[in-house]
Amino acid sequence: MEQMSLNEIRKCFLDFFENKEHYVRESFSLIPENDKSLLLINAGMAPMKNYFMGIETPPKERMATCQKCIRTGDIENVGKTARHATFFEMLGNFSFGDYFKNEAIAWSWDFVTKYLKLPVEKLWVTVYEKDDEAYAIWDKNIGISQQKIVRLGKDDNFWEIGVGPCGPCSEIYYDRGEKYGCGSPDCKPGCECDRYVEFWNLVFTQFDKDEDGNYNSLPKPNIDTGMGLERMACIMQEVDSIFEIDTIKHILNEVVLISGQKYRETEKTDLSIRIITDHIRSVTFMVSDGIMPSNEGRGYVLRRLLRRAARHGKLMGIKGAFLTGLVDRVIDVSGEAYTDLLDRKDYIKKVIAIEEERFQETIDQGSDILKKYMDALKGESKDTLSGENAFRLYDTYGFPLELTKEILEEEKMNVDETAFKVAMEKQRERARSARQNNDGVSWKEDIYAKLDENIKSQFKGYKDYTMSSKIMALVRDGEIIEKAQQGDQITVILDRTPFYPEGGGQVGDIGLFTNEACKIKITNCKKSNNNRILHIGEVVEGAVSVDTTIKASIDVQNRMSIARNHTATHLLQAALRKVVGKHVEQSGSSVTPDRLRFDFSHFEPLTKVELEKVEALVNQKVLESLCVSAEQMGISKAKEKGATALFGEKYGSTVRVVSMGDYSIELCGGTHLNNTSQIGLFKIVSEGGVAAGIRRIEAITGYQAYNYMREQELKINEIAKILKSNSKEVVTKVENLVNELKAAHQEVEKLKNKIASGNIDEILQNAVEIENIKVIKYKLTGLDMDSLRNLGDQLKNKLGSGLVVLGAENDNKVNFIAMATEDMVRKGIHAGNIIKQIAKIAGGGGGGKPTMAQAGAKDVSKIDEALNHVIQVVKEQIK
Repeated sequence: MEQMSLNEIRKCFLDFFENKEHYVRESFSLIPENDKSLLLINAGMAPMKNYFMGIETPPKERMATCQKCIRTGDIENVGKTARHATFFEMLGNFSFGDYFKNEAIAWSWDFVTKYLKLPVEKLWVTVYEKDDEAYAIWDKNIGISQQKIVRLGKDDNFWEIGVGPCGPCSEIYYDRGEKYGCGSPDCKPGCECDRYVEFWNLVFTQFDKDEDGNYNSLPKPNIDTGMGLERMACIMQEVDSIFEIDTIKHILNEVVLISGQKYRETEKTDLSIRIITDHIRSVTFMVSDGIMPSNEGRGYVLRRLLRRAARHGKLMGIKGAFLTGLVDRVIDVSGEAYTDLLDRKDYIKKVIAIEEERFQETIDQGSDILKKYMDALKGESKDTLSGENAFRLYDTYGFPLELTKEILEEEKMNVDETAFKVAMEKQRERARSARQNNDGVSWKEDIYAKLDENIKSQFKGYKDYTMSSKIMALVRDGEIIEKAQQGDQITVILDRTPFYPEGGGQVGDIGLFTNEACKIKITNCKKSNNNRILHIGEVVEGAVSVDTTIKASIDVQNRMSIARNHTATHLLQAALRKVVGKHVEQSGSSVTPDRLRFDFSHFEPLTKVELEKVEALVNQKVLESLCVSAEQMGISKAKEKGATALFGEKYGSTVRVVSMGDYSIELCGGTHLNNTSQIGLFKIVSEGGVAAGIRRIEAITGYQAYNYMREQELKINEIAKILKSNSKEVVTKVENLVNELKAAHQEVEKLKNKIASGNIDEILQNAVEIENIKVIKYKLTGLDMDSLRNLGDQLKNKLGSGLVVLGAENDNKVNFIAMATEDMVRKGIHAGNIIKQIAKIAGGGGGGKPTMAQAGAKDVSKIDEALNHVIQVVKEQIK
């Protein structure tokens, strides 16, 4: 057997199956595409489920891939065992109704014996105990000794997940030798010892299991194989652990170098080294695929892995941030196969650097507090941290429960997770209780639970803005009523309505209910359970009763303003994904008549150029007059169409898909325009951060955008008038004025310095001696900090040896400086400590070096008192 590098094994595999007429596809993203059942891709076949299920047509009936995978189910075992990893690569060849067992078995044997050149005497195979067909192929066609073909039961050699496609498996094993065995004469694949290593699993998907448990033959059986690349590399390189194969060892060696620790010396240090080595591979690939650190979903997986690696670096004594340096090592060994790593190198390092820096702040504070808790428990001979304290660490200091558990486990301690969950639920309940309805009208769910379950509402307002409706129920002050009078604040439920209820970030419609006997002003509209829409408002004329028919009319101008902003929000998301990157994912939105707010995942402020590109692109799509269409369809069809969905959002089997040409396709239940040209104009008014990794854009459209631009024009014209100029020359005029003011300010400062310098002799005469130390403390007026520093330098030079402390009032504020010569510092004088103490007296603060410090303060009346305190501070310092 010849030794091969991991990269050589990968290439050899893909080249082999390309020669067998397979379409070799690059790895799918770690982010599942149109598959909400998975958080992250965790197996080689996972991205191709729809091909196997017949939902999508594969690009070719034969495919081969090397798929990136992430699994965190056994994260506690990473670094403790030889084979556990959170990131791994899975080699696989697939047939979608083309070849079957004969070819799959023959090619697998061909590859491992002729291309990898594994010794035949070291190879064993297993088959499902009832799969005589596979047994016969290995026995008769391949010619393997029957003693080396092992039949195993359903648990080992039959692949199925509930109902649907399934089938028997056949696995290829490598015999590592007797020294790894259990000593039993019956030792063979299926034994629990470490002698036999399974490295290639061939799955023969030939059945369709129905809900009654019947296995029905598929008309076109499939092949799905999986070979762990790292495990194969262990065999080819004759090492016992994945951390010893060439690519991973390259990263591990860098961890050792950075930490200054030795590998294979202590188990505790080795564990940390291996955890960092594994986790940096995972986070590098995850960030490259557009995953951002967050507190939920796949972003939380990334954050957990990154912070776990950072913490283990701290345990080994690594000072400061270090993970970005390891990214280079990952790219060294994987960049050729995964070119996205090279293209996004700077981006990956920036995301990791920001998150690691944030965690350093969290871990320092949280670790100190947890240590105090642990010390207290040890003092009381206890080993369980209370759920309340664990929750306090999580809620107040951002310290993850998993990290708390891990630190406790290292000291053979644990946490009361049940109490933690109780505390978490109490917090959620407090948050729910704190929510208030701004309309001043009670609409709690328990009120409506008392209504007849047949009382429901139908929203009919996508196209109809006015309709005749029947009042099904009335609520006032938390009570179900039959009739309401003028002045009553009420909630109304109709059988059908044109009013859109608040949802998906879009505010509810406003408008009127009218008939001959009443007029009701509707100020908001919300959703309730059981398909009920709650219209919140006031009876402004007459009286109204249940079962009355009214005319429901929305405020059309208000609806159109909302629709402009909502349609623009869809265009904005598409533009951000094109300009900033596909990692952009909606994190929240607010659509009102006045403006739109869009929160999205991104790690840094958008540049001026990026904002200009986004704004221009949205306005380009406005001017292209894209048709806005909405249609109902099945969720699977919507995904096939490429509709963008909110991650973590729950959707029914039927969804509404809103399309704007081919530019934007999203799942959305909100109201929109008929054409993007109706937006008129789109203008971004602000961009900023709202949370870690979350940015916010606010923008306006239509009349609001026009009025905004008009206001800017009026301001420019007013400025031009003041400058006795016109709008075309106003910029030049302002630049000239700024330069003149700057020159005048510099001249004033020169005069101030000249005046202050003229007082040098007078100030020097006020020097006092304290224990043979010359000290100048002096009060001035009208000097800013720069002027004060210049004067202090001159005084210190004239003094030759001593301490200078100056205080000056300037614009109702106080500036202090303190300067000490080097010989005074050797005697114990520290300018920074002096300035801290005297500034505190005047209600300020500051600091600096032993030779120079400065401070600001608010209380002008305390300058003299602060300067007089210098004498006492000096005496204390030279004791």
